[in-house]
Amino acid sequence: MEMHYDLIVIGAGPGGYPAAIRAAQEGWKVAVAEKGALGGTCLNNGCIPAKTLLHASGLYRKIREAAEEGIRVSDLQIDMDALQNRRKDVITSLREGIALQFKKNKITWYQGNAVITEHNQVTVTAPEQTICLSASHILAAAGSEPAILPIPGLSEPGVENSTSLLTGNRLYDHLVIIGGGVIGMEFAQYYSDFGKKVTVLEAMDRILPGMDREIAQNLKMILKKRGVEIHTKAAVTRVEKKEQGGWLCYYKEGAPSGKEGQEAIVSADGLLLAVGRSACGDGIFSPELAGRAGVERGRIPVDEHYQTRIPGVYAVGDVTGGIQLAHAAAAQGLLALDHMKGRLPSRSIQVIPSCVYTDPEIASVGMTADEAKAAGIPVKTGKYIMSLNGRSLLSRQERGVVKLVAEERTGRPLGAQLMCARATDMIGELTLAIAGGRTAKEIAAAVMPHPTFAEGIAEAAEELCGLSELCPGVTEMVTKLDSGIQAVTGR
Repeated sequence: MEMHYDLIVIGAGPGGYPAAIRAAQEGWKVAVAEKGALGGTCLNNGCIPAKTLLHASGLYRKIREAAEEGIRVSDLQIDMDALQNRRKDVITSLREGIALQFKKNKITWYQGNAVITEHNQVTVTAPEQTICLSASHILAAAGSEPAILPIPGLSEPGVENSTSLLTGNRLYDHLVIIGGGVIGMEFAQYYSDFGKKVTVLEAMDRILPGMDREIAQNLKMILKKRGVEIHTKAAVTRVEKKEQGGWLCYYKEGAPSGKEGQEAIVSADGLLLAVGRSACGDGIFSPELAGRAGVERGRIPVDEHYQTRIPGVYAVGDVTGGIQLAHAAAAQGLLALDHMKGRLPSRSIQVIPSCVYTDPEIASVGMTADEAKAAGIPVKTGKYIMSLNGRSLLSRQERGVVKLVAEERTGRPLGAQLMCARATDMIGELTLAIAGGRTAKEIAAAVMPHPTFAEGIAEAAEELCGLSELCPGVTEMVTKLDSGIQAVTGR
């Protein structure tokens, strides 16, 4: 007998399970189909395990450097088995949390490969059975997988990707990383923290191409100081497996195309391909429906409501080929649910922060000054160097900066870029300010606790206003805030 649901979600990652839980909480009968483990790539093979390992490697580096604080530690060792067990424990705890929510909200979970065969039908193939389901609405949140470049040798067994490197118990003495984006730089951080040799080959003219240029350059300088060798405009042409083990990586440095420049070779015992991720939309639809849906290279096109070309079928997250961030996918899933239910959007995703978990951390939201200039928007910037910040100084943080980009006429922030300790937490405050249309004056008027890294936000806002002491209008703003507090508290 065919089971009918109000909503079937394909994929139990960040794009899928929050929408499934919310729909069930609102009274819908919901099923989730997932071929892997609950939590999707982010929880099992991406953000969570990567940040768990980065936390451990950061502790290791700080302990090595603790003598500068008057703390001496001897016989410091790396226990890879214990490290991997910690990673597994974190993942298991979070998986169990999702499973508990599914049980609490009476969500049916089918483990198997799901295919949309009709606009309202899904077939789930498990090892022992095939189940036919129907639904009023279907949400595809199938995620992505590590991308592969058509470069000779990269298909050889032993070439690592982000998934395999996270789950392995081996630490290479020398790791070559192809790709200087977010994934590549986080692994460069991880390996260098443990004192391993790292070589990064990036085809573009700088690392972190999507980030603020100044911040990317600062990170490059910091990592080079820690021993990471970084080559930009370095196009890999081929890789070879050495007979005795390890790899030879051939690249041309000097031109992004790889058609010019001098050929160079780097030898290493480990090779990581970190050139982004590819959408997993192939196979989500039957062949006939895939053509109707317009699936191309794994990407499922959607409209502004995340509805595909097939009515009643929606897609969110990495599988759409858009921004590849877990929190963006979660928001998109909830917005798709809003549209299914015929109500106004419950959240705005015009302003989405992004983070890089290096040390120092990097976080950004909105537009950079270069992007605003390219769009023809007159802007002004406020910048605060975090080496002047008390908390940064006492905790021995390396070079950092807080930058605010604001519309020249109104002073309304359009973007923010941070490189400092706790940047990934601090960016939430600026995301809220930008999304809420706050001005630099309003940001500068807020009193930050001392000593904290967050003081850098107020300092950057003050510079943006052209302050020596107080922005024009800040005194009046503070008076209004005080009046509001008095009205609420009676004090």
